[in-house]
Amino acid sequence: MNDTLVRVEKGTADAEELAAVTAVLLARAAADNNAAAAAAARPRRTTAPWRRLERTPGFRAPHSWQG
Repeated sequence: MNDTLVRVEKGTADAEELAAVTAVLLARAAADNNAAAAAAARPRRTTAPWRRLERTPGFRAPHSWQG
């Protein structure tokens, strides 16, 4: 079984091209990990940022900006 991580489907790639592709993939993976860590570090909201329609009063003034 071939245990390669990257396979060239068409054409030939030299060592420099494979190194460039590997660097891009590793940078993207690191950015995804950093974004996930930053999202986990932020405090989570306990309430929804929108209003539930069943909790609003039934009447709003016609000149109200909420309608």
